[in-house]
Amino acid sequence: MQIPDVPPQLLTALVEAAAGQRLALVGGVVRDLLLHRHHQDPWRGLPDLDLVVEGQAADLVARLPAALEDHFGTAIPLRQQPHGRYGTVKLELQLPQFLGGSWLVDLASARREVYLHPASNPMVYPGTIEEDLLRRDFTINAMALEIFGGNLADGNLLDLFGGLKDLAQRKLRLLHDQSIRDDPTRIIRAARYAARLNFDLAPETLLQLSQILKEWPWLWKPGSSPISAPPALSTRLRAELDLLLQREPWQKALSFLQSWGALEILDRSLQNSCVWRRRLHWADRLQLPLLLSIVASSEDSLSLAKRLRLSYRHLSVIESASSLIERISFLSEESINSMKPSQWCALFEEKQYCSQAVNLALFVGGVPLRPALHWWYVWRHLKSPVKARQLIAQGHLPGPSLGAELSKLRLDSIDLHGYRMRCHL
Repeated sequence: MQIPDVPPQLLTALVEAAAGQRLALVGGVVRDLLLHRHHQDPWRGLPDLDLVVEGQAADLVARLPAALEDHFGTAIPLRQQPHGRYGTVKLELQLPQFLGGSWLVDLASARREVYLHPASNPMVYPGTIEEDLLRRDFTINAMALEIFGGNLADGNLLDLFGGLKDLAQRKLRLLHDQSIRDDPTRIIRAARYAARLNFDLAPETLLQLSQILKEWPWLWKPGSSPISAPPALSTRLRAELDLLLQREPWQKALSFLQSWGALEILDRSLQNSCVWRRRLHWADRLQLPLLLSIVASSEDSLSLAKRLRLSYRHLSVIESASSLIERISFLSEESINSMKPSQWCALFEEKQYCSQAVNLALFVGGVPLRPALHWWYVWRHLKSPVKARQLIAQGHLPGPSLGAELSKLRLDSIDLHGYRMRCHL
């Protein structure tokens, strides 16, 4: 048995570099290989190889270049990025193109973890492969294939928690009854796997999820200061949500979260609303990032953005959109109906409002639909009918006054365009 697309020399070289240390494939590669071989699931490809080694991963990495050269017959360029606290090393190997080209390998030192507080970062200690499996999320991801060479048929499958049975039943089952308490990001992971693999939550997993959300055992509570949220309710939650939106069928995954009552982990108003479903269909058309769009759909979007530690740019867009919405809210209906296209352009194009802020305000229903759409699709692309060099030839001097004249000519042409559109209609 081989992993599709993975050259056996790579696995043999890794085993040789382990130099007697126990080495195993873990996580998604084992799960997807078993689904492919025994349950006829399509092969989904591998973004990377996940391996765990008993002992220091750095020691294996130090011996790996020589082992790669032995088995490939040439030096293999290798870049590494260590993460010291967790004893992991991310490797990028530049294999020959006919062997698949670039390969990513995540190599972790086997460890056990202890959570001192719910949703905190765990304390990490050296451990065995079996202890390393215990710290994982679902039974289907807690299997390991201990390898002894390039032929996986000679490997030893470690299935301590019934992962094979759950694969056959297409169930997502948490490893223990403290799993979500320790790490609530596992809720998001459940939605990712359910959407991608077409799996269901096991009844006891759904019960644990419901009970933990009711109990809410984490130090941060809704309404508390966003910056007081522990890692699994802030940066790690954002990272998992990003993966869901970038790699998975996100409409299906988000629907799972809401059907489980689990969008509450992000924000209660999202859980209780279906508006975000309709809005997200607009996000791509308006060139809005999905993560930003989901956060903006919250009743308190700025607090949620701060809790998830969104980028400074995304925070600025949310604040600018809120400012624009507030400004328009002071306009009377008569004023809004009488505004010219040039006046809308002047408003939307003020320095404090970037195009994403205008689109976000439109996305959440905070600006009038027709002028905002006209601005996005037509008006903002229109330029002055007279070029700067033509104005200079007519006697205008370069400088601010020239820019002001070009802007006036552009806005006049936009009003003319808007008048023609009304006449056409």
